[in-house]
Formats: sequence, structure tokens, C-alpha cells
Amino acid sequence: MKRILPKRFDPRPVEERWYSYWEEQELFHADVNSPLPPYSIVIPPPNVTGSLHMGHALNNTLQDICVRYKRMDGYNVLWMPGTDHAGIATQNVVERQLAQEGLSRQDLGREAFLKRVWEWKEKYGGLIIHQLKRLGASCDWSRERFTMDEGLSRAVRVVFVRLYQEGLIYKGDYIINWCPRCTTALSDLEVVHEEHDSSLYYIRYPLLDRGGFVTVATTRPETMLGDTAVAVNPDDPRFHHLVGKQCRLPLMNRILPIIADSYVQADFGTGALKITPAHDPNDFEIGLRHGLEKIRVIDDRGRMNENAGRFSGLDRDQCRKEVLQALEQEGLLERVEPYRHMVGHCQRCRTVIEPTVSKQWFVRVKPLADEAIRAVKEGRTRIIPKKWENDYFAWMEGIRDWCISRQIWWGHRIPAWYCSRCGEMTVAEEEPQQCTSCGGEQLQQESDVLDTWFSSALWPFSTMGWPERTRELEIFYPTSLLVTGFDILTFWVARMLMMGLKFMGDVPFRDVYIHALVRDIEGRKMSKSLGNVIDPLEMIERYGADAFRFALAAFAAQGRDIKLSTERIEGYRNFMNKLWNAARFVLMNLDEEHPEQDLSPLSKRSLADRWILSRLARTVEAVRKALDEYRFNDAAGAIYQFLWHEYCDWYLEWIKLDLYSPRVPEDRQRAQAVMLHVLTTVVQLLHPFTPFITEEIWQALPHTQDSVMKSRFPVPRAEDFDPEAEKEIRWVQQVIVGIRNLRAEVHVPPSTRVDVVVIPTPETLELFRAHAEVIRALARIEELVIDPNAPRPKKAVYAISENAEIHLPLVGVVDLKREQERLEKEIQETQRELSQNHRKLANPDFVQKAPQEIVRKVRSRKEQLEDRLERLQEGLRRIRAAMDS
Repeated sequence: MKRILPKRFDPRPVEERWYSYWEEQELFHADVNSPLPPYSIVIPPPNVTGSLHMGHALNNTLQDICVRYKRMDGYNVLWMPGTDHAGIATQNVVERQLAQEGLSRQDLGREAFLKRVWEWKEKYGGLIIHQLKRLGASCDWSRERFTMDEGLSRAVRVVFVRLYQEGLIYKGDYIINWCPRCTTALSDLEVVHEEHDSSLYYIRYPLLDRGGFVTVATTRPETMLGDTAVAVNPDDPRFHHLVGKQCRLPLMNRILPIIADSYVQADFGTGALKITPAHDPNDFEIGLRHGLEKIRVIDDRGRMNENAGRFSGLDRDQCRKEVLQALEQEGLLERVEPYRHMVGHCQRCRTVIEPTVSKQWFVRVKPLADEAIRAVKEGRTRIIPKKWENDYFAWMEGIRDWCISRQIWWGHRIPAWYCSRCGEMTVAEEEPQQCTSCGGEQLQQESDVLDTWFSSALWPFSTMGWPERTRELEIFYPTSLLVTGFDILTFWVARMLMMGLKFMGDVPFRDVYIHALVRDIEGRKMSKSLGNVIDPLEMIERYGADAFRFALAAFAAQGRDIKLSTERIEGYRNFMNKLWNAARFVLMNLDEEHPEQDLSPLSKRSLADRWILSRLARTVEAVRKALDEYRFNDAAGAIYQFLWHEYCDWYLEWIKLDLYSPRVPEDRQRAQAVMLHVLTTVVQLLHPFTPFITEEIWQALPHTQDSVMKSRFPVPRAEDFDPEAEKEIRWVQQVIVGIRNLRAEVHVPPSTRVDVVVIPTPETLELFRAHAEVIRALARIEELVIDPNAPRPKKAVYAISENAEIHLPLVGVVDLKREQERLEKEIQETQRELSQNHRKLANPDFVQKAPQEIVRKVRSRKEQLEDRLERLQEGLRRIRAAMDS
């Protein structure tokens, strides 16, 4: 018994029903015993604190398209899911909760605080997973991992110990980025640089033994309290006489050497630079080269310490004010200039970071980076689009040692223990019972935890069971693809390459696809302050997951940011409705006994059948090629064009003659078989993009597999390619479109049947006659005259091409005088509105000060009005010509 779809597609119940069904049937499950070729992806683990945002939505939609495509294409697919413990972010969330209770983590103590964090994780940590399921993500949830679960924690300890034993992890004093709010070290990648309007302060340092001054320029006068030298460029002739001399540090009376170093830029400030090795990374390097003392004057909370003398106890900002006031009183503040420069902020809390010297744990990265550079250069891992390789190489070739310790409690605690008896350190995978140096049993574990990215760097192999030799690693490593944003190319991708090569002996993934950002329709980054954030969950609720996913894919062009708006998503909901209505039409026009989809021999196919099957074959070919090359927008565009503008607009209209008034019964059966075959194929092509609606339609269609997911992804059939049929149908389409355009220009309603006179050339006479029936039906013609000798009708509009003259008599169809008046009136109204738009856009104040969304709408409306005016004027020209004939 045939099934008829409801009149309206309602996404929510469909999405809930089929996602539950897929999970119950374990259709996302990867089988380590499968004979099929493997295909694997590890999900970029979202933070356990996270909620689905537009970046997640795009990233996971593209991954899901890939895995659903490969699953249908005969691969044993593993999409490994999981979440990241997100050390600083998660700790901040729980600390904010405690603050509302009047508590701090110090009040609870470490163990109680960690228990509280785990409780929070168990209660709220699964939110992002639920949201990914709403999106349709077909991960193998039976394998879900967490970066602090038992297996991954063991992998972290094993990697740490091995790197330490090989001398690739060490503890030492180094200049680091420090967040006074989070009270932890930050890697370079966790610092966000923003432009600040500031000042450049010119300060006089009195010269020793000769009178006079050397003037330095700085943006941070408070750090001068920790200066240990003044540096000049050795090639700067202005200072040759001062190199090797000494000056006095104002306010502190410390004697400073004047040194020469090529880092100093002669054109910055005065050309003389104050050197504060403990609070500036470049000064730190200069200090190492010249053996300078490192004097730390700012503590972990951003307050001046005892080394700051009389300024001790002040916070950084207050200290700056008082230092400047003291310099001014002593006549040592020469001048102040406005200065705009980049300032580093903590990525998490946006506090201005403080470069400071601290004892931290580091990975000696250079040996690991060299191999990772070679892997990409040799093509063992491809980065797509290729332009991102340059960013990768630039960062890797200038890489600094990686600071991996963080002064927080939530995270992988560093597996190092200190002996209270001898002070020596023991590094081990498991907690030692005694000191390896003296045998003492009083051991205290390192309080620091590892950078979150340390465990994330092991993700491709730790999630598959490493350090054990598992079947998952044997089959699915290296993974096939990583889909990620460009913003974590260096944060994460580069580090995974380094760790995968080091511990697995092979790259962690063959391809890295870097997708662009999702921006608003004006191309601006989405932010709460601009009020232009689009909430994915709201879009799914309003338009359905399929429409939302398809919108993202349709605009996901390589190397180009996506400009998204709710209107664009709504447009693809219309596409879902088009598919739904096409499926309803097909199902309503099938007999109780469904036709076989084994198509009739080529010799028995109609011209329309040959054409649609040829166009389908080309679409299948284009979609497969585009997906294989990660051109998601091209794949989506090819399906959209075919379904809407070829299958629905033309083929289904064309075959209504065969369905409703067939010459012989076989015509109806043939049309049913072809329309069903094409719809089924389109449903299969669309499934990776729009999984829910395609499953719902698949279940209503005659099928052998119990889910569209288990059917084979279409392949183009060589016998279906038919360029001759495409050429002939294209000719018929041009004729029908020409007649429709004539009707539209003189405002003939689509429902009104008209007479048409065609005066063909001798070469096209038989073509016109052969297709007269379909031309009459699709152009809504009452009487169609096809005669090379026909007289040209009076009071008619016409079009002339190289194939024929087409005349549309208007007597009895259109009141020519009234139509002329209507067109003239509409032209006047259009010109008036267009003139107003021109005036607005010619006004610089409007263009520069009005909201860009308003300006965009005015520009868009101007283009619409110009197009409309052109069509109205052409219609008026034709009406006047008809009146004169």
C-alpha cells in the first residue's frame, strides 16, 4: 500500500523520530571487524562548558556531510566524539558559582573544589552533546571520550614522562604570559592582541660621571622600576659615544649599563630603549644575550612587589600614575605623545596580560616541529585550502618552547613529586611511594596542571586507546580528515601533528580542511555587542535542522567567509518544502503497485526521460567530485539547481501529459519509473546534507534498505549521459521561456490561455511540430499555429530569434490602452522611488553613519528597482508596438 506524505513538512517530530531510530539501530557505529575500507574523523572536542554556537554548527555540519557520504559510499566510518575539560574556562565557571555562595576555591581546598567541578561536569557537561545531536551529528556515541577520563589521563601521563625522560620537557625560568585575574600562565596562543589608544612616555635617565641624560621612550613607565639596562642599536651613530657607559635609573637610583643590541629599532622613540628582562619578552632575550639581572617588580596579582621600592603594594595602573607624577616632580618626564599599539589580553577573561619571569614547565618543541614541517611539505598531510600552509610553516619555523604548566586546579596534574627530605624531583606515570634519590617517603605532588592543549594534542590516538595497541588504532589511525577553523591551526593542528609523529610514527590525519568564519550578512564578525549573533538552536527550532545545515553548506566556499542571515536560512527552508512537495507529487502519482525502478531500455525512453537521466548523471558526477574535493557549496548548489530548476520546474511538468493522458499505458508506467528513480537518487544525494527530511521521504518511497543511510551513494551511469537529448530539450526550453517572457512583459496572468503564432525557419519546422504538445501545455497556449507562411497577426507582441518569429496576439486578452496606462503609471512610481534611493546613496552622511544593514537594503532595493524599470519599459515598448500594428 502506497504511503502519502502529509501536506506540510514539520521538522521537529521528524528529527526526534529518526535520530532516535538511527541510535537504536546503531547506524553510527564503526565495526573494527568490518571488511570495508576505513574512514575516520576525530571531532574537534568542544569545551565541556560550551553551548552550540555558529562555529560548532558549521564545523560539525561539514564533518557530518563527509561521514554520511563515506558511510553510504561503502566505507567503515568512525566519527570519534568527545569533549574537552577546558581547564581555565571550566574552573572559572565553577568559581563564579562559588562566588555567588560567598566562597572561593581556597575556602574549599583543592580536593573539595575538584569534587565540585566534577559534579558540575556531570550535571551540565552533556549539554553540548545533546545540541550536536539536534544538529544531526552522526558520531559513534558509544565511543564518546572526555579529555580527563581514565584512559586519556593515562595517555597524558605516559607522554609527559617519555618527553621528560628524553629531555624534551624541562622546568626553568622563562618569560611567560601571565594573567593576574586567572593567576596562571598562558601560552602565546591564549593571548588575544587588541589595539589600544595609549601614550608614549619620554623619560630622562641621568648619565653617570658626565652630566646630561639619555632619553628613552616607553608605553609602560611602571616597569622601569625593574630596568637593568638601557640599549641602543650598534649602528646608530647618535649613541656610539654612550655604549659602555652608565646611567642612573630614576626613582630607584640603580646604576644601569648602556649596551648595544641589534634588536633596538633606531626609528622608535629616541632610539634608546629601557630594558626590563623580567617584564618584556624581547627584553628577556636581550638580557640573556648580555647577562643582565632579572628584577621582577609586579606580583602574580598584578600588584607592585617589594622590589618596587616606595611603590610596593600599588596595582599596575595606580603605580603608573604615581611613577609619572614622581618623574614630573623630578623634571625627568620630558614629554608624552599619543600612541596606538597592540596590547595582549587573556583569551578567557580579557584582562591585560603581564609578561613575567617565572619557573614553569616547557616542551622543547623545535625537534618535534621539524618533523611536523617535513610531513606537510612531503604531502603526508594536506592542508586545504593550500594557502593555509604558509601560516602553518611561518608559525612552526619560528616556534618557541611551549609553556605547558598552568597555576589552576582543574586539569591534568603534572606527574612530578618533590621530596621533602632532599628536595629532589621524581617524574613518574604513577604516584611513587618513595623518592628515587634518597628513598624518602614524604613526597608532595607538583601543584600545577597541564595546559588543556597538551591533552588535546594527543586526541587522535589517545581516544582510540593508546598507549595500548588497539584494533581501533590499527584500523582507523591515521585518521582520514580533520575539519577545523583556521584559528586553531597553530593551537591544536600543529601540536597534534607533532605528537602523532612522535608517539605513533605517522601523521594523525591525511587531510586537514580549514573552514572559514560565519559572519553576518555585512561580513562582520558575530558578537553580542553588535547584536548580530545568530543562535543555531533558534534557527533549528524555527526552520528545521535540514534547512539550517543546507544553508551552511551552500555558502561554505573554500577560503571565503560565510555571510549568513536568517533570510538565507529561510530560503533553504523553502527548498526543503520544494523537495517535500516533489515527493508528495511523485507518491500521489504512483499506482498501488509501485513501478520497478529498473528503467526501460534506452530505445523506449522518451526525450524528456533521456534528458532528465542525463542531467541526473551529470549532477551525481558533479556532487561526488565536489565532495571529494571539499567543495561543499558546489555540491549543495548542484543538487539545488537540479532538483528545483530541472526536475521540479521542467521534468515533473513535462510528464504530466504521460501521467494524466498517456497515449498507451506503458507511457504512464515509464514516466512513473523515471520520476521515482530520479527522486530516489536525489534523496540519496541530499542525505549527507539534509539527513532528517531525506529519511522521512525514503521511508515513504519503495525501498529495499531500511534506512537511506544504508543505501549506496549514487554513482553516475555511463549509459545515461545523453548530450543530444540535453541539446534538444534546451532548445524547447528556450522556446517556452520566450513565450512566458512575452506573456509576463504585457502582464498576461499565468492562468490565462493565449493563442500563439510561430513562424519557424525551414530548419526548425519539424522540431516545433514534434514538440507542439509540450510547448502548448507548458506555455499555457489555447491555439498554437506553427506555419512558416502564416500571416503576422495584428495587435500582437512578438519576439524574433534565429529559429523563429513568435507572435502573441493580444486582442481579447489584454486591453491595450489600459495596459499602456498601467505601465506608464508603474514606470513613474518606480522612477520616483529610484530617485529617492539615488539621493540617499549619494549622501555621504547616510552611507557612513546609517546602520550598514539599512544601507545594504537600500542598495539592494535600488538594484531591484532598476531591474523592474527595465522590464516595465520593455513591456511598454511592446504594447506600443502592438497598438501601432
